[in-house]
Amino acid sequence: MSKITETHEEAVTKNPWRKLNAFTDARVGLGRSGVSVPTSHLLAFQLAHAQAIDAVHTQLDVTQLSKSIMEQDWDPDCAPLELHSRATDRATYLQRPDYGRLLDEASANKLAKYKAPSSDAYDLAVVVVDGLSSLAIEQNTLPFLKELFHQLDKTSSPNWNIAPICITQQGRVAIGDDICERLNANCVLVLIGERPGLSSPDSLGLYLTWQGKVGLTDAFRNCISNVRPAGLNYPEAAHKAHYLLTEARNLKLSGVKLKDRSDDNIINHDNEESTLFLTP
Repeated sequence: MSKITETHEEAVTKNPWRKLNAFTDARVGLGRSGVSVPTSHLLAFQLAHAQAIDAVHTQLDVTQLSKSIMEQDWDPDCAPLELHSRATDRATYLQRPDYGRLLDEASANKLAKYKAPSSDAYDLAVVVVDGLSSLAIEQNTLPFLKELFHQLDKTSSPNWNIAPICITQQGRVAIGDDICERLNANCVLVLIGERPGLSSPDSLGLYLTWQGKVGLTDAFRNCISNVRPAGLNYPEAAHKAHYLLTEARNLKLSGVKLKDRSDDNIINHDNEESTLFLTP
């Protein structure tokens, strides 16, 4: 270690709370150098801030994502649908959230060709939306969907009739309701890039709505947040999503009326209305 490095280390006053950094990405116990934050932590903060800005403004590579999805052995076997909200560009998207909740005319017309007949509605529509972090979509969409579709195929009865996957640019969460209604799907699962934090520019959010239609509020949705390797891992996220999807289909509801009990030990009694919950 050079004398300059030794002098620098001696100038930093350590904070005893820094031990908590072993359990969280939050900036805890940074210490100080004089009356300022140590240079290393200041530079790390500036890097995180730059990564968050990039996550918001970087455009999603829809062509590559669509190609990657087509390479998977999933149903449906048709190519993903590439859609766009009424927000024509990123600046409009950020300034007019209402434009991001509805499809533009061209996308609405494209979706009309895939609408299921009223007698044979899709069980599920999967909508992939860039949201506020294209990085989250690029890194987490395929690994999560692999886990989810594996669980749906393995444990669900009856099988799920899934609509073509919809990749939507400049979209908000509620655009899933517009797509769900136009496709005639019973349930919609929206994968969206969440607002990046200073330790999580790649966080994926999942929003589930039963019989989504334009005008529904967040009270009708269930949310699973922070899906990423450093947060809620893919198998756990898929387990929660599978549980909520199954319950939504069985009970025909979602949102505040549907509770996530995927981590509980449950005994169901087919001949009784009650359900027994066992604490671990």
